[in-house]
Amino acid sequence: MSHTSSKNNFKGRNVLVTGCAGFIGWKVSQLLLEMNKNVIGVDNINNYYDPVLKKWRLKSLKNYPNFRFYKVDIGNYNKLKNIFRENKIDAVINLAARAGVRASVEDPWVYLDTNTKGTLNLLECCKDYKVKKFVLASTSSLYASLDMPFKETSVTDTPLAPYSATKKGAEALCYAYHYLYGLDITVLRYFTVYGPAGRPDMSIFKFVKSMDAGKPIPVFGDGSQTRDFTYIDDIADGTIRALKPTGYEIINLGGDHPVKLNYVIQLLERHLGKKAKRKVLKRHPADVTATWAHIDKAKKMLGWKPKMSLEQGIENTVMWFLENKKFLNSLKWKD
Repeated sequence: MSHTSSKNNFKGRNVLVTGCAGFIGWKVSQLLLEMNKNVIGVDNINNYYDPVLKKWRLKSLKNYPNFRFYKVDIGNYNKLKNIFRENKIDAVINLAARAGVRASVEDPWVYLDTNTKGTLNLLECCKDYKVKKFVLASTSSLYASLDMPFKETSVTDTPLAPYSATKKGAEALCYAYHYLYGLDITVLRYFTVYGPAGRPDMSIFKFVKSMDAGKPIPVFGDGSQTRDFTYIDDIADGTIRALKPTGYEIINLGGDHPVKLNYVIQLLERHLGKKAKRKVLKRHPADVTATWAHIDKAKKMLGWKPKMSLEQGIENTVMWFLENKKFLNSLKWKD
């Protein structure tokens, strides 16, 4: 397995990005397009959160002449095959996923269809259409409540929810296809991604919207839980670096700087100029109490480390919200 690090080891031109209208998929697609790569974007524009935000992101991608879009669900194997047949694809970045730990407890089947079966469909297409490079977006929630910082070598056999279990299934399938067919696969475990145009179901965006409107914010427990927040631009950069040949590797992408939720709330209060009212809720059994990424492997293999401080990243996020407040307030937000 290669351990040299270079952002430009990937020589291909045509990258299939699934989930391109999602938060991370949008930013990854944008960066690739700016690098003059051709992006074949795939997204089913589902309604897990208001699709209007996904269409807003998609519209910005359609301004690039080297972007081509397919409205397709990766769970549909035959439609996926058509995309591979119609395009010369050099690499796949699979960012299409049903997200949300708590929601996966309510409806586990849709998570299995997208996160596990969808990954299998893509791997089959890569095998049949001779696409050698595959990048899978996985999750830090696999680590459950192990010793921190979480290392890629930690045992991840005790997922606490169907979301993380279906991601673990996708990782296992990736290894099987690497072993059987020689696919070059990098699995990225992301740690709490945030930033402008982020997911409305994530805590930071829920907090900003509620605080700005003078409504109480939902806090599970006492706010002492810690998260390793990672800024969207850093995540997109690491994801594109992961296109380099690795053989089969699992790599953490995280901020390497866990903070308490209470500190994040203080930063939001500072930038919004408003005090947060709290609605304290019981901690969900599927929620982990802390996350912290060990990122030495990302530094060595990808030459990657996060550049954005949490303080500046939160300020950027709040500013984006305020600049786009009218649009964001028009979205249908779920509690």
